Formats: sequence, C-alpha cells, structure tokens
Amino acid sequence: RDENAIEFARELVDGVGLYRDSIDAEIGRRAPQYPVTGLARMDRALLRCGLCEVLHSPATPAPVAIAEWVELARTYSGDPMRRLMNGVLGRVARDQDATRRDTPV
Repeated sequence: RDENAIEFARELVDGVGLYRDSIDAEIGRRAPQYPVTGLARMDRALLRCGLCEVLHSPATPAPVAIAEWVELARTYSGDPMRRLMNGVLGRVARDQDATRRDTPV
C-alpha cells in the first residue's frame, strides 16, 4: 500500500467535490460541444479529476498531470476521450502559464 498515493487520491476526490462547479464551468468554456451532463460518467469523472489536479495541485507539474490523465482517459474511455482530455487540460495549463508570466512578482 502506498499511503502517499492513497492520500493524494483522497485530496483529489475532495478537491473535485469542493471545486466541482468551477471545474464544470471550465469544461463548458474549453469544450462547449461536450456538455458536462452529456458526458459518460467515466469520462466526466476523469475530466473533472484531471482538471482538479492541473488547477489545484501545484505540487504536480502540469505536463506530468496531463500525460497521466491522457493515458488514463485512453485506457478507460478510448481515443476520443484521450483527445478531449489532452485538449482541455493543455489549454488550461497554457492559460495558467500565460497568466503567471503576465503577473508581476
């Protein structure tokens, strides 16, 4: 048992619960052709968790989180979800980087 992995999973699930409205709004902005309520349960859960990690887990570098969630989406949902995951998470990460660069220290 990897206690760190278990703790991280709990934090991620808690984060999705805490930030679900803003995560769902982000999905709506980034992929309006895929309404959250229209996604399969597995796809919705994967996308919410991936966004939560990219947006609210600064300890994990965005490229690492994206790679892991894209692979999980491919494994559990298939290629269309893999592409959606990559597109949504990639755009969010790029926008976060741009915001950080534009913010004076």
